[in-house]
Amino acid sequence: MRICIDGLNVNYIDEGFGTTDVLLLHGWGGSIETVMPIFNILHNKCRVVSLDLPGFGESDIPKESWNSYDYANFIYKFIKKINMKDIVVFGHSHGGRIAIILSSKYDNIVSKLILIDSAGLIPKRKLYYYVKVYWFKFLKKMYTTFSTANTKEENLERFYKKFGSADYKEAQGIMRQTMVKVINDNLSYLLPSISVPTLLIWGENDEDTPLYMGKIMEEKIKDSGLIVLKGAGHYSYVDSYDQFKAVILVFLKENFNK
Repeated sequence: MRICIDGLNVNYIDEGFGTTDVLLLHGWGGSIETVMPIFNILHNKCRVVSLDLPGFGESDIPKESWNSYDYANFIYKFIKKINMKDIVVFGHSHGGRIAIILSSKYDNIVSKLILIDSAGLIPKRKLYYYVKVYWFKFLKKMYTTFSTANTKEENLERFYKKFGSADYKEAQGIMRQTMVKVINDNLSYLLPSISVPTLLIWGENDEDTPLYMGKIMEEKIKDSGLIVLKGAGHYSYVDSYDQFKAVILVFLKENFNK
């Protein structure tokens, strides 16, 4: 299915029925397909909606670079347009950023929140990180100064293809600028404003959004609990699928019995 919001065409799926609406928000670089394991658990128990976030999958790329708040505002409009209410929101990684904003700044939209290996906090920086950053900046300056490309833009493109992160290399144009914005959004100050029941699910070995982030969120979100999936990584819901399934079904038991 497709829907147009603010001039952007968005690809989404909307299946199931019942008294509970569920919204699945995928992570950076993901799509509807990456949250299908969660969709398959729930679609025969309630209404489940999943979309390709703008810039991913089959949805249009935003016309200008966005931050996490822009994404949340867009999703709020999406929610209103397809008539979702009292939503259980699942947010994985980047989708967690959006879910945090929706549940803290938009009243009466979210009824329960499930954050899976969520982004939204600025990671702790070790000395190695700063050495790496300064070295990266030095290489960038040298590469763009002495490269044989015809234009500055060509120089930068060659540089990032050679030295940039995997996500940055895969992103293009506006989405590169967007990636820089969202990873620098520190949503820590919003966590105490979340008042809905919140389940935090984390992979023990998550290297992208490490476990300590989940512990910080548990401390700051009033009505929250943290479940750690042993041996799982950033895609903990895939790595420990059976345990993940059991945990969310218990958390949502009351929703399914209405």
